[in-house]
Amino acid sequence: MSTIDLLVLFGTLGLIVGYGVYKTLGTDNIDGYLRGGSSMKWGTIGLSVMATQASAITFISTPGQGYESGMAFVQNYFGLPIALIIVAVVFIPIYYKLKVYTAYEYLEKRFDKKTRLLGAFLFLIQRGLAAGITIYAPAIILSTILDWSLSWTILLVGVLVIIYTVSGGTKAVSLTQKHQMTVILIGMAIAFGFIVHYLSEFVTLSEALHIAGSLDKLNAVDFSLDFEKRYTVWSGILGGLFLALSYFGTDQSQVQRYLGGKNTTESRMGLMFNALMKVPMQFFILLTGALLYVFYIFYQPPVHFNQQSLAVVEKKIGNEDLDIITQDHDFWVEKRKESAVKYKESLKSGSAADQDQAKQKLQLTAEQVNDSRTEMKHLIASTDPSIKIKDSDYVFLTFILNYLPQGIIGLLIAVIFSAAMSSTSGELNALASTTVIDFYKNLIDKNATESKYVRVSKLMTAGWGVLAICFAFMAHQSENLIEMVNILGSLFYGNILGIFLVAFFFKYIRGTAVFWGAIISQVCVVLLFLRTDIGYLWYNLIGCGGVILLSLVLEFLRVLLRPSRGME
Repeated sequence: MSTIDLLVLFGTLGLIVGYGVYKTLGTDNIDGYLRGGSSMKWGTIGLSVMATQASAITFISTPGQGYESGMAFVQNYFGLPIALIIVAVVFIPIYYKLKVYTAYEYLEKRFDKKTRLLGAFLFLIQRGLAAGITIYAPAIILSTILDWSLSWTILLVGVLVIIYTVSGGTKAVSLTQKHQMTVILIGMAIAFGFIVHYLSEFVTLSEALHIAGSLDKLNAVDFSLDFEKRYTVWSGILGGLFLALSYFGTDQSQVQRYLGGKNTTESRMGLMFNALMKVPMQFFILLTGALLYVFYIFYQPPVHFNQQSLAVVEKKIGNEDLDIITQDHDFWVEKRKESAVKYKESLKSGSAADQDQAKQKLQLTAEQVNDSRTEMKHLIASTDPSIKIKDSDYVFLTFILNYLPQGIIGLLIAVIFSAAMSSTSGELNALASTTVIDFYKNLIDKNATESKYVRVSKLMTAGWGVLAICFAFMAHQSENLIEMVNILGSLFYGNILGIFLVAFFFKYIRGTAVFWGAIISQVCVVLLFLRTDIGYLWYNLIGCGGVILLSLVLEFLRVLLRPSRGME
């Protein structure tokens, strides 16, 4: 990176962090620290909610997902708008009426203390691990691409987040997230614009979309009933609905964002902003990845996007095998480009038969390119099995570093760091709130002063930040980072949501039934994950349904087996 890029990168990050600290100096009461003084408007809430969910993984991994597999991943979000409407109608009024700091306080009011602690504990496990992933995921890729130290990259993200999250609590998180999300959206729009600009030398945007469509990169909808397929309309609407309902309705990192609103109207409007914008945003990011595939038809792509993996292979076995595969790859890349040009020409003046013939030729040459890439991955795996061979997470960053001008590169890297910081700050803030309110205040010190609770909250925020950094150091890269986060969430969210739905809609079920129902259901979900190939979105539905069904059965058994009053 050039000096200009480094100045843009650190200048952007420094301004955002400094603004968050400056605007929240002097926060000295628990309501101000954990709920932002209930003063935020819907715009801040909306962008903050979006930024908490849209981690750096979204902007690194999702374009790579679009490049590699097309746009089917967008189906993951089809249930989200419905879920947000339900949260706005059902969850928000209850939380505001009870004036809770955390979602899990409600569980004690409705059931008992052990159920509240179980819900909070499941959240802490899932979100604590996820906080480490949201730091590690961009750090491992940025350190590889930029040739930075992984340890220092992890520390840079972690320490910056700890500084402003500890300083100002919820309000600092929401204010900084608003500006981080603005930077993110501007940066992604600029990247998309440059892709279209570069492609304009060869094809129009319409022609580029036709080429992407002919290679199955624009297939955003799949009505298959195969439960082992990860992304279908049905898994998105049903599994995605329960994932989003649990995440936005019961995950403290999101609940805390909208509980900081001035009133229920502001909170609901913030969620409706996300209901309208989230699916189009994910569609846009995946479309960017699909167009990147077309870009690399006309501009020379590497045979493998993780250059460090190739360097390891070269060091261990030399250049001979690498050169053979690379030459074969480059030959078919050129043939693919020629086929794409002929397909473009057939769209303008050819008959339907000519278009089909040109399309088949393009598909054939694209398969040959993919075969050479697969052969390189096999070579990498056989040389060093410890290297992860999937390289889609490096596609977007490779484009940024090789094709964007100075200054813009720094801005786009700042986008990725901002996304990592915004998501992590929301998680740390929520982890600290849950620890202090549901465990410390509930079990250890119920009568402390406001200032003491604030001090403990800051200490817990810093503590969770250090733990997240430690988790990041211990993490191992999965095949696709955004899937890693969604899988981790799906293992726990369904059960947590099930507990809340029983609380809302089954008034006769008591705490013991739902407590043991949730534990049994959680064990079953983990066993299914370890022993079957079910698409992970279905675990949200299975976990939620399991808790409700088991709670009903256990409550029925309790009533059935209790002694009648005449026998007592």
